[in-house]
Amino acid sequence: MKRIGLYFGTFNPIHIGHMVIANHMVEFSDLDEVWFVVTPQSPFKAKKSLLDNHHRYQMVLEATEEYPKLKPSKIEFDLPQPNYTINTLVHLTEKYTDGYQFCLIMGEDNLKGFHKWKNYEEILEGFDIYVYPRISMGNVENQFKDHPKIHRVNAPIMEISSTFIRKEHKKGKNIKPMLPASVWKYMDEMNFYR
Repeated sequence: MKRIGLYFGTFNPIHIGHMVIANHMVEFSDLDEVWFVVTPQSPFKAKKSLLDNHHRYQMVLEATEEYPKLKPSKIEFDLPQPNYTINTLVHLTEKYTDGYQFCLIMGEDNLKGFHKWKNYEEILEGFDIYVYPRISMGNVENQFKDHPKIHRVNAPIMEISSTFIRKEHKKGKNIKPMLPASVWKYMDEMNFYR
C-alpha cells in the first residue's frame, strides 16, 4: 500500500519552503510520496493575484522534476468550483481504488481552523492528517490534540510566503534564493509578478 500525502495549495509560486516541508514529510514520516495538489481557486482566497492554473502547475512540475517522491497534481482542475478538500479526497479514493492510501498534509495554522472545514469529521474518519509546525496565533481545538489520525511531523518551520515573494519581486527585490532554480527561470522568462 502506497501512502500518498496530499499537499494542497495555490503554489503562487511554489517556493523552497514548500519544497523543504514536502521533502521532510516524505523522508521523515511513513509517507511514500507527496503530491502537490494545485488548487484552481480556494473558496477562501481572492483570485486577482492568482496566476493561471496551467502556469502554477508548470512551476510545480519544474520544481519537482528532480525529486521522484514529489509529484505535481492537477486533479482539482477538473472538479466543479468552488471545490472543497473532502470532494478531492473522495474523488482520488474512487479514482485510485488499488494500492493507494491518501493522507492530508497541513500546517498547524490550518489545524487551528480545521473544525470550520466542510465535512471535517468525514475527513478525520477516513484519512490521516500530517501536520507540520507553523508560527501562528490561536489554539488547536482539544478534539484534535491527541487524535489518533493526526500525526505531528517535526519539520523545519518555514516562514516564507508566496505573497511576500510576489510583493517583493514586484518592488524589484532579489527573491531568487527563495525559489527552486527552475521555478525562478520560468517565472523570470514569463515575466510573472512584475
